[in-house]
Amino acid sequence: MELSVMSPVLNQMRLDEAIEYLSSLGVDSLELGVGGYPGKVHCDAKDFLDNPDKIEHLKAILKTNNMKLSALSCHGNPIHPDKKIAEVYDVDFDNAVLLAEKLCVNTIITFSGCPGDCESSKNPNWVTCAWPNEYLDVLKWQWNDVLIPYWKRKADFCKEHGIKHIAFEMHPGFMVYNPETLIKLRNAVGNIIGANFDPSHLFWQGIDPVSAIKFLGKENALYHFHAKDTKIDIENTRVNGILDTKNYSDIMNRSWVFRTVGYGHGKEVWNDIISTLKAVGYDGAISIEHEDGLMSSKEGLEKAIAFLKDIIIYESAGEMWWV
Repeated sequence: MELSVMSPVLNQMRLDEAIEYLSSLGVDSLELGVGGYPGKVHCDAKDFLDNPDKIEHLKAILKTNNMKLSALSCHGNPIHPDKKIAEVYDVDFDNAVLLAEKLCVNTIITFSGCPGDCESSKNPNWVTCAWPNEYLDVLKWQWNDVLIPYWKRKADFCKEHGIKHIAFEMHPGFMVYNPETLIKLRNAVGNIIGANFDPSHLFWQGIDPVSAIKFLGKENALYHFHAKDTKIDIENTRVNGILDTKNYSDIMNRSWVFRTVGYGHGKEVWNDIISTLKAVGYDGAISIEHEDGLMSSKEGLEKAIAFLKDIIIYESAGEMWWV
């Protein structure tokens, strides 16, 4: 395994400064945001494609600091019902793929997206219940007419440019939000689709990350991993449940909030997560995504690095000499 960091947490630094800083902390690789929701502060994929010297400069900085790229991140909603919005995310995704090819990166991190409920919709419509029956009609249309056809086209495009993994972050609000919906889309599109496994979005849904890792591991569908935690407020959840639309800054009143790893769940939980990843054969990046409303970016990141360096399994187990 390798310790990685998702770059937007260091948007206050230049890209070369961020890489040097992470290297000094013992980080092995970088998950580089190149468009979509992660933004383009460190790397605008189109700009880098138009200026190949920037690509070479990035390669040189990484080599000098003994780091590599674990993936390019371009989370977006390319099937947004507003065609203008969808086009922006679609173009960002395509540029991310083309840049990944130039950088010899084979994994793109993104969201599945969410359409509206019909062709004339203005906003996304995330269906969360099976009744009244029209919700199921909406869901059927979303999957069969929008989601699957779009990602079949993008899978073909990715294969043409050397991308082996489209790693979806399973995120509520989008069509792929849990292991079941991920595998449903993977079965429809192909094995290029897999998971960017982020426990933080699973914790609050009531999903056990260890069980989910075992499930996806059997499908060989684990392509990347985000190290982010969630703190469940038991009292607020007992009153209001897990669905919560209050602002993330309303920490005292929300049912749950994102936290730096170790501040939502303890070391034993994270030991089990890392060990299960290893057991199912995942040996890739453990990439820190910092979204903690109680800590500065630098403090939260450095605490996460220290926490994970102690529990990541870096080496191969070798032979069981005691058997």
